Amino acid sequence: MARTCTLCRRGTTRDASRSHSNIKTLTKQYINLQTATIDGVKMKVCTKCIKTRKKEKKSA
Repeated sequence: MARTCTLCRRGTTRDASRSHSNIKTLTKQYINLQTATIDGVKMKVCTKCIKTRKKEKKSA
């Protein structure tokens, strides 16, 4: 499961680039994955999940 977050399972999304003449070119938008150690296990996690976990730790 490459290019997916192991916590929230978010992955790539499809997008369309539009030229001046309105021709559609399909592209992929990849999420920002970072390697993080969570509970002693290394995993690929998106930055959105890292930010959320940091907030949860701060409030707890």
